[in-house]
Amino acid sequence: MTRPGTFQILARDGAARRGTLETAHGTVQTPVFMPVGTQASVKSIDPRDLDEIRAQIVLGNTYHLYMRPGDELVAQMGGLHGFAAWDRPVLTDSGGFQVFSLAGLREITENGVTFRSHIDGSSHIFTPEKAIAIQQNLGSDIMMVLDECVAYGTEYDYTAKSLEMTTRWAQRCRDAHPEGQNGRLVFGIVQGGFFEDLRTRSAQQLMEIPFEGFAIGGLSVGESPDEMRQLLAHTAPLLPDQKPRYLMGVGTPMDILDGVALGVDMFDCVLPTRNARNGTLFTSFGKINIKQARFRDDPEPLDPECDCYACRTFSRAYLRHLYMARELLSYRLNTLHNLRFYLRMMEEVRDAIGQGTFEQLRARYRAAYEQSESAAENCRP
Repeated sequence: MTRPGTFQILARDGAARRGTLETAHGTVQTPVFMPVGTQASVKSIDPRDLDEIRAQIVLGNTYHLYMRPGDELVAQMGGLHGFAAWDRPVLTDSGGFQVFSLAGLREITENGVTFRSHIDGSSHIFTPEKAIAIQQNLGSDIMMVLDECVAYGTEYDYTAKSLEMTTRWAQRCRDAHPEGQNGRLVFGIVQGGFFEDLRTRSAQQLMEIPFEGFAIGGLSVGESPDEMRQLLAHTAPLLPDQKPRYLMGVGTPMDILDGVALGVDMFDCVLPTRNARNGTLFTSFGKINIKQARFRDDPEPLDPECDCYACRTFSRAYLRHLYMARELLSYRLNTLHNLRFYLRMMEEVRDAIGQGTFEQLRARYRAAYEQSESAAENCRP
């Protein structure tokens, strides 16, 4: 078996690259989209569904699982793989974004962040070492460092001090889990707000630490789509070519395709599952809302090009009926479809990079989606 952490680039098309990332629970084909299972569950579907739609890796959240049911209980149950009956790779966010979003309920110091639970108001502290220890209990294949995600519009001086502290925290996370230990990987997170020179400084500092991969954090936090894409275009090329690059919490179809075009390998977002529960569905011809009256007596499948169970089996009229009646089956079928759309798109992306036709693929999706989406949509749980 190839050593966990090995990243191989198999094909390139411009800056876009197709590759493989080895983990302790299997090989991940990149570029990859990771369904979000914040509470050790991808909302409304089960591991058999994830297998059917060909998910490769799922994401869990350190903060939420620490708060409930507790990382020590998860460890007793065999980690997330045993607890949630998922035998493929798992990546866990450090919980930094969730903690820092508790605006009036936390205090940041060099040691870490003290915060009050959103559930019962109890007091807790996350240090870099504790964030890693929790993720070790969760049995994560890929662990993220504790970082501070500054708010959009934060002034330069504070952002500069924050990124320096984030780098020190990153080193403490690496020290808490040395390279190669137990086959688990640790990714650093580039911060620096919306200042290109600070992003450059953050990337340079992190690259001095032997991480198995690097993430770009602090985007999709209220900025315009153009601002996000400009900063991503600046930051992605700064990261090592031979390490996986992960764009955190950014995930409309065009955000992902634009990220791939800049050399990003990994993506996550709650958008497909959240939108599914709101009746908003992604298709090969654009984004639609199934509750619209025009679908009331439509006998056609949701998306004739999709191979998911919902599209193979049911009509748009039936899917609309379920949603309007608030039947629980609606959430499951819509979620299956949206996630399969994202995963099928990534399969097409990988094939197109291998064939040298990625830009044609991106143009086709842009024609379908340019008028119907915004990069400002919130991808965080």
